[in-house]
Amino acid sequence: MSGATYSSAGVDLALYEESMARLPAHMRRTQCPRVMSKEGGFAAVFQLQLQGLFARQYDDPLLISCTDGVGTKLKVAVSAGLHDTVGIDLVAMSVNDLLCTGAEPLFFLDYVAMSHDEPPLLEAIVRGIADGCVASDCALVGGETAILPDLYQRGDYDLAGFCVGVVERKRLIDGSQIQPGDVAIGIASSGFHSNGYSLIRKVVFEIAGLSLTDTVPECDNKTVSDLLLEPTRLYARAVRSVLRHYRVKQVVHGIAHITGGGLAENLGRIVPDNVQIQIGRNSWEIPPVFGWLQRLGQIEAAEMDRVFNMGLGMVLVVSPHFADSIQHQLADLGMTAWRIGQAAEAEPTAPRVVAN
Repeated sequence: MSGATYSSAGVDLALYEESMARLPAHMRRTQCPRVMSKEGGFAAVFQLQLQGLFARQYDDPLLISCTDGVGTKLKVAVSAGLHDTVGIDLVAMSVNDLLCTGAEPLFFLDYVAMSHDEPPLLEAIVRGIADGCVASDCALVGGETAILPDLYQRGDYDLAGFCVGVVERKRLIDGSQIQPGDVAIGIASSGFHSNGYSLIRKVVFEIAGLSLTDTVPECDNKTVSDLLLEPTRLYARAVRSVLRHYRVKQVVHGIAHITGGGLAENLGRIVPDNVQIQIGRNSWEIPPVFGWLQRLGQIEAAEMDRVFNMGLGMVLVVSPHFADSIQHQLADLGMTAWRIGQAAEAEPTAPRVVAN
C-alpha cells in the first residue's frame, strides 16, 4: 500500500509547476528597469530612485500602500467562465485608491486562492492583472497562489491585491486643502465597477430570474454577462497626467474613489469639518445600467445611492480657477467629466456632502 501524497490531499504539484511556468511572461510585460529582482526570488526588489533617461528623483518621498479585492463579482465570472477581466478589477480597486493621495503607483502584488490548480484559469486571471498593471504604469512584481481544496468548491477562487506607490511629501493630497469655492469634478465610471455585487446578483438572478446570456434592450442590447463583467475603470494615467500638469501649484485639493458607500460617503471621507460639498443631482449622466437594476429590484433611490457609484468612479476637488482646464484635460485623455458640485462653508457638525 502506498503512503499518503500531497496529490491525494488535493494539491497536484505538477499542475502547480505548470501554472507557475505560465506567469513570468505576463509579469515581464509590466516591468521597467526599476524592478531589480530576478524571477524565482523570495521577495521583489524595486529601485525608488533611478538615474538615466527615465530618471525619477524624490526629495522627501512618502510610500503609500493599499489593498483590496474584487468581492462577489467573482461569482459572476465563475458562472460565465470568463476570467480575463477580473484581474483588471483587482488592480483598479487598489490603484484607484492609491491615486487619492496623489501618489504614483510603483508596484503591485496579488494573492490568488483556488480550490484546485487549473493552469489555464490562473493564467487568465494573471493576464488580466498584468493588463491592469500595464494600463496603470505599475509593475507586477510577485504574488501568491494558494491551493485550498478544503476551503473552496471546485472552480471557485478569491483574489486580493496589494499596491505600493510614492508621493513627494509636499505633493501629498489628503483633502485638508479643500476650501469654500472649490469645484467638484466627477469622472465617469464604466458601470458597477466592483461594488454591490451581492445585491446585483440577488436582483438579476434571484428576483428577475435572468441568465447571463439574456440581452438588455435599454443597455444597447448588451448581455447580462457583458454588463456585470465590465471592468472597473482605471484612472491612473488620467489623474497622474492632470497632477503632472501642475508642478508648481497644488490645484487638486482632494481626490475620492467612489466605491461601496456611494458618492456621499466616499467624498465625505476627504472633506474638512468646516466645509460642505454641495452636489447637483442632475449634473451628470447616470448610465442606464443603474436604472435597469433599480427597476428590476424595485430598489429605493436612497439605497442605490448608498451602494453604487451611480456613474461616477472618481471625484477631483479642485481650485475653481483651474476647473475648466482640468475638465478639458480629462476630455482629451478620453475621460468624460462633469462639474457636479461646489464646496461651501459649513458648521463642523453639518453633513460633509449634500445632494440637491
